[in-house]
Amino acid sequence: MDYEIMMNNNLKIGMEAPDFEGISTTGEISLSSYKGKWIVFFSHPGDFTPVCTTEIIALAKADTYFKKINTELIGISVDSINSHLAWLYDIYIKTGIIVNFPIIADLNGVIARKYGMITNDISSTETVRNVFIIDNKGIIRAIFVYPMNVGRYIPEILRTVTALQYADKNSAMTPANWVPGNPMLIPPPKTFKELCERNNNIAKNRNGMSWYLSFKNVDDKPKLDKGD
Repeated sequence: MDYEIMMNNNLKIGMEAPDFEGISTTGEISLSSYKGKWIVFFSHPGDFTPVCTTEIIALAKADTYFKKINTELIGISVDSINSHLAWLYDIYIKTGIIVNFPIIADLNGVIARKYGMITNDISSTETVRNVFIIDNKGIIRAIFVYPMNVGRYIPEILRTVTALQYADKNSAMTPANWVPGNPMLIPPPKTFKELCERNNNIAKNRNGMSWYLSFKNVDDKPKLDKGD
């Protein structure tokens, strides 16, 4: 990973996710220790804040669903470990919800700056609402950035991870508003011969609009074993 790229906040889809080590609410962790798992790595601006609290609660409720698709949640902010622990304990006391995924205490912002989670135009001390979806090979597959005053829609993050896994497994793409069980898009042909064959297939099976837009039904769910 190029140091200049990281420090200029230019991480992009398709790049290797920078490794890190940190102290979290579940103990010391590193990104490399999650090898074989998909990761949703997200930042929040601050503990004991209204939007962040609703997001942590929503993520804790969805944690089981992420685990079902071989995906782990990792949170981070520049708050201290004591602040994180007190915040999670307050959530537990008030709601009964236990947050089982780690939240990293990145006091000096080293990890956050590697990932461009601190945007100086907004704040030089707080992380904005970033989400990095990292696949089981350590590659960044999707990036979301939300403003300070808008909470994340957790079902869309879960859907995106699922869509990426289905697309990988079936060598296909997902159309707008796709959810598991819906048809997937067939990649467009690369030669004129394939184009003609695709149009003939569409005429016969009525499974598309034209050679560049056709569908297929998918029954093959992604495997959840490490390395798949």
